[in-house]
Amino acid sequence: MTATGLVLNALNSAGAAHAAPEPMWVPAPIPPQAPVQEGMVDVDGSRLWYWDTGGNGQPVILLHAGTQSGAGWVYQQPALAMAGYRVIGYSRRGYYRSDAGDASNPGVGSDDLQRLIQHLKLERVHLVSAAQGGFFAIDYTLEYPDNVRSLAVISSYMGITEADYAAVNTRLRPKFFATLPHDFQELSPSYRAGNPEGLAAWQALEHQAIPGKRITPKMKQPLTWARLESIKHPTLLMTGDSDLYTPPSLLRMQAQHMPHAEVHIVREAGHSPYWEQPVTFNQILLAFLAKQK
Repeated sequence: MTATGLVLNALNSAGAAHAAPEPMWVPAPIPPQAPVQEGMVDVDGSRLWYWDTGGNGQPVILLHAGTQSGAGWVYQQPALAMAGYRVIGYSRRGYYRSDAGDASNPGVGSDDLQRLIQHLKLERVHLVSAAQGGFFAIDYTLEYPDNVRSLAVISSYMGITEADYAAVNTRLRPKFFATLPHDFQELSPSYRAGNPEGLAAWQALEHQAIPGKRITPKMKQPLTWARLESIKHPTLLMTGDSDLYTPPSLLRMQAQHMPHAEVHIVREAGHSPYWEQPVTFNQILLAFLAKQK
């Protein structure tokens, strides 16, 4: 769906406000995981942990959110593997099972990803990124465009440095927002109220994700509207309708600068639609990836 189509779809939805309500979503149990091989890759003296389902399918690399790690893709890993993809996840520096290294030298996220891709001898890859992972997926796409087959950016405010965008984000998240618990910031009220088991599982993954001081890799260059507009790869933009970081209005702002992108808003989901609504999320993602084959 284009940015224009998204706006029209929103208007149509508003006109159907009195339609019969849809059935309430049902919590999805965590499925059995596909077999993987695990390893470590050196990045300037630090080591990143990764897992890899292997096989001859097109590689899909999953880039985690700032409160999660490479272990947080439990709903996507088996679905993508079953669809025939080679699925790879990893933890950035300082996250679960990866070395923190020197905090004064956090490295460059896109270069670390390139080391992983070279280590696994991959060619063109699909990048699927969530939240802060989107910063590094976009940066990688701009720095290594020939290595990217497609780009999916989920619930990410991308780190765009433009003044108009910064003003919107300041209105969205006042200073006290940073003091709130991460599950309140990132999971929708529907999910927290309706799936206590899933909430506990998400919290457990969050608590293990950063065992020490949080490390944030650098980006190659600041992200501007002009640089975002230069990306012509097949792109999927998605967010949840209850996302406090990247609400639908902010997603539309991003989509105006990526008019070729396919855009989706997941109902009854917050900042983690891949976790909160995995059935819907996986259907959208798999349909998008299938178009690139």
